[in-house]
Amino acid sequence: MQRNEHYMRSRSQVAVPHPALPAGALLLAAFTWGVIWYPYRLLETAGISGVWATVLTYAVALALSLPLHAGQALQHSGRWRGLLAVALASGWTNLAYVLAVLEGEVMRVMLLFYLAPLWTVIFARVLLDERPHLLGYGVIGLSLAGAMTMLYPGDGRLPLPANAAEWYGLTAGMGFALANVLSRRLGEVPAGTRSLWVYAGVLAVAGAMLPLAGGSAPDPAAFVGTVWGLTAAVGVALVLATLAVQYGLAHTPAMQAIVILLTELVAAGLSSWWLAGETMGAREWLGGAMIVAASLLSGRMRQPQGT
Repeated sequence: MQRNEHYMRSRSQVAVPHPALPAGALLLAAFTWGVIWYPYRLLETAGISGVWATVLTYAVALALSLPLHAGQALQHSGRWRGLLAVALASGWTNLAYVLAVLEGEVMRVMLLFYLAPLWTVIFARVLLDERPHLLGYGVIGLSLAGAMTMLYPGDGRLPLPANAAEWYGLTAGMGFALANVLSRRLGEVPAGTRSLWVYAGVLAVAGAMLPLAGGSAPDPAAFVGTVWGLTAAVGVALVLATLAVQYGLAHTPAMQAIVILLTELVAAGLSSWWLAGETMGAREWLGGAMIVAASLLSGRMRQPQGT
């Protein structure tokens, strides 16, 4: 689930022959991110742990992308420090997301991830000295209210993530926000170059986690044709989703793009209910609605004047 191009970035709009294509591309990416938790669970059932599944699927993504973007990446090798920082932040984002959806309830994890606009405002203030305006404070307030509503345990304890999966989801959103703020320093480095660095960053972070994750390497007997096919399919899906979102964002107004990409939550909610029997209570829905509202509000933060 590589998301190195933030959907809240401002950009100039380019006319396209078929206006439905960018929206369709964004829907494809959102649907992919919303349901990709399920093949990872299938891989875990087959004996491939979350960390190993991350290594294998992102290795496929990197192998597929290298022929497309290696030459382009070499042209921007002078920006390696900034790209490395983005790669490591994104590496944790993607690994933590996989671990979160394997161990926790999909929708709660997704909503905690969608606190990313809150962390974006904070990181932009600390790292870029961008002072939040009224909309920024609105994003902070709504995000915090939504998180507290969803996480409040009802017994007087602090509204904090209740388990490792929820912490993974929360910190994945933090990593996503940090990567996007750091990306602003990379100027016009092409998205393809960033994609390569992010895939490599995921492999580096996941590889470093292997000794800490415990357990042994997957049993070679687990790698039957179905598992290899599923691993390859997830890697291909990661690359296609990346290309789709890059195309869609380049030709879609910011506010429209964020609305389309929020259908990821719809895909995640329906798929987790249908495939895993997961449901949320009224309090989770209310908190989630606040978080979604904060994400929609954040889409206005970088709109050009007059739009």
